[in-house]
Amino acid sequence: MFHHLTDQTVNGSCLGASTDCNKSADGDALQLPTFSTAAKVRVIITFTLCAVSAVCNLLVLWAAGKGGKRKSHVRILIMNLTVADLLVTFIVMPVDAAWNITVQWQAGDLACRLLMFMKLVAMYSCAFVTVVISLDRQSAILNPLGISEAKRKSKIMLTVAWTTSVILSLPQMFIFHNVTISVPENFTQCTTHGSFVQRWQETLYNMFTFVCLFLLPLVIMIFCYTRILVEISSRIARTNMVSRDIHLRRSHNNIPKARMRTLKMSIVIVTSFIICWTPYYLLGLWYWLFPEKMEETVSHSLTHMLFIFGLFNACLDPITYGLFTIHLRQGAKRRRQISNAQTELENNSCLMQMSCLSAHRQNVSSGLSKHTEEINDNSSTKNASSPSISVSRI
Repeated sequence: MFHHLTDQTVNGSCLGASTDCNKSADGDALQLPTFSTAAKVRVIITFTLCAVSAVCNLLVLWAAGKGGKRKSHVRILIMNLTVADLLVTFIVMPVDAAWNITVQWQAGDLACRLLMFMKLVAMYSCAFVTVVISLDRQSAILNPLGISEAKRKSKIMLTVAWTTSVILSLPQMFIFHNVTISVPENFTQCTTHGSFVQRWQETLYNMFTFVCLFLLPLVIMIFCYTRILVEISSRIARTNMVSRDIHLRRSHNNIPKARMRTLKMSIVIVTSFIICWTPYYLLGLWYWLFPEKMEETVSHSLTHMLFIFGLFNACLDPITYGLFTIHLRQGAKRRRQISNAQTELENNSCLMQMSCLSAHRQNVSSGLSKHTEEINDNSSTKNASSPSISVSRI
């Protein structure tokens, strides 16, 4: 519901049975939307982003899913975010591009309701799974001893996120429908026209969607990472006060390096979500509150650009995960090499100790054999010097 803020939504408000509605504000005949140059550029970029996002997200999903049956909860979170991005890739992007090409809606009323529902599910799931990642990182840093419960909690939060996404998107199936006008020509659009009695009701629904889809997730993510930064700062202060030991400074304030790296990855994911979607949602907020003012100020080309910039977030998530995963794998490989070197060194030292012990035992045994031979030689000499002892006496 967040695309076509200008062309088709404005004209959609005039889609009805009244002939007066087929005129513009100046009294001229209604100008139907066309496949403009800006829309053509939008279609080309959207299909390009769709291809890049599909390849990247499918690769991430394949790489994250091949780790066996037992997967870490962080990997499960990334897989869910990837699925949400794939929904955007295979539903939001193609529908938006095709709709710009055809200008009017040609897929029928059922597809209109179903696709508008699926589009909002995709948008909600991206936002809510990102919130779950933020909450999980907060729990990992603030309660490091609760790592055993992290996987169960993340599964519960993911279930709530997907269920809430579906529930909040259900109204789309009832408020969107096909509307057709015949003047100046037959034109069909998938729109909300006629679903609300008064304009303020539609504005209220849009504001509710804006709060749930963007504002509330933004507040939760900011709150989580603010608490994380405060906790890390307090640990730095405690570490500096208690000890200046190099190992404490090297361990990143007593937080494991792998956990810190995962935290950095989640911060990048959240930041990209905020940067990509904030301009477009603010534009939507402006349109819902002051539609006439926005129409006079904002060009259609800027609207296209901001929506494309929001879609770019679906490509950034797998790239971010891939970069951090490569770094993690390199770190794990390096740690394995160090561990193998230490093990080899220990084995070599053990072999040296065993060889030294064996040599020592050989020296001791040779000394004992020499001593035994000397005793035997002495006894044989004594026996030779006293031949008067008779056998019967022995």
